[in-house]
Amino acid sequence: MAIVHTSKIEFDIELDENRIPENINWSAVDGGVNNEASKAIMLSVWDHHKKDTLRMDLWTKDMPVDEMKQFFHQTLVSMANTFERATNDEKMSATMRDFCDYFAEKLELIKK
Repeated sequence: MAIVHTSKIEFDIELDENRIPENINWSAVDGGVNNEASKAIMLSVWDHHKKDTLRMDLWTKDMPVDEMKQFFHQTLVSMANTFERATNDEKMSATMRDFCDYFAEKLELIKK
């Protein structure tokens, strides 16, 4: 079986002397992203041999807390949407979205 195409996603992390991220840039040529700045990354990779999730969470030291809260909320909403597409489990996806609404309300990310 021949590989027709490969694609890369790259992250460049500039660290300070204490190995704390100062700058994060990423590229995904197939997605039209070239050396774009970011303040945070949440990456999960499934290890099918160990049946375990490997994670990498990084954020720059100047990432504002209010933006981190928004980033988490949007990530949770995306996870609910992806869960529904991947499993076709509408009931649990709706439950996850209910939690996302609760999360946003408690953090005052949405207006009542």
